[in-house]
Amino acid sequence: MAQFDRHRIQQLLTDALGDSGLYVVDLTVSDSVMPKITATLDGPNGLGIQECAQVTRRLNRGLEEAYGEEAAYSLEVTSPGADQPLTDPRQYQRHIGRSLALKLADGTEKTGPLTAVTSEGIELEEVIKVKSKKTTLPAAFFPFGDIKEATVVISFK
Repeated sequence: MAQFDRHRIQQLLTDALGDSGLYVVDLTVSDSVMPKITATLDGPNGLGIQECAQVTRRLNRGLEEAYGEEAAYSLEVTSPGADQPLTDPRQYQRHIGRSLALKLADGTEKTGPLTAVTSEGIELEEVIKVKSKKTTLPAAFFPFGDIKEATVVISFK
């Protein structure tokens, strides 16, 4: 039975991504009888089904070369779900204009449209309720280090 090394799989995954512009958001390797390898990917325009299939084929080939064709494992290549927090600074850019819910390291929470992304953090126009009226504050800067969690607010308008 093959012993899967997460660092080796990370390298195989990087090779499988090539120059696609995609990047790894998360990689998990379960330690069970039938190990499950889950690669969560994202990119500047998200992750399409074709890109997902291509990376899966390339990674499967790499795993077979590294661990042999007899290695038993389950492989899932996926994108973060719409309700998943943004965990990589590169994920923010394509969400400019959308509303984000931030939980900050100091325990405060902010919600409002994402207006800009820099290499250090984001600008967000916080929307607050004052006596049942919504008011939008001027954009404020939040360094990535101060953001504990950020999720896209999904609206069905």
